Amino acid sequence: QLQLVESGGGLVQPGGSLRLSCAASGFSLDYYAIGWFRQAPGKEREGVLCISASDSSTYYVDSAKGRFTVSRDTAKNTVYLHMNSLKPEDTAIYYCAGGPTCAVVVGTPDLTWGQGTQVTVTS
Repeated sequence: QLQLVESGGGLVQPGGSLRLSCAASGFSLDYYAIGWFRQAPGKEREGVLCISASDSSTYYVDSAKGRFTVSRDTAKNTVYLHMNSLKPEDTAIYYCAGGPTCAVVVGTPDLTWGQGTQVTVTS
């Protein structure tokens, strides 16, 4: 199955920006839809944003629209989550996962999760 590694998280002030990376090891991401998820303290994991194999994007959290975008760098075999205008409510561990389509990735309840990367938004 897919083996992905998340990175790029950190501590940022409200209104700041971060770029998270989702890198594949040993295979190409070009034929997969990649979804970004997050889990905040005391809350369940939720799907945030997904890029399809054809590079179209789907938002699953309304508050991410206009602030978050996702892109794919085929040369680096990496998918990025660009986060701007960050809010304290964005504080969470962020994960990525892959599958044939975004609907499958976001709709599958038993995905295999990696370690994730911590995003903390605070002043």
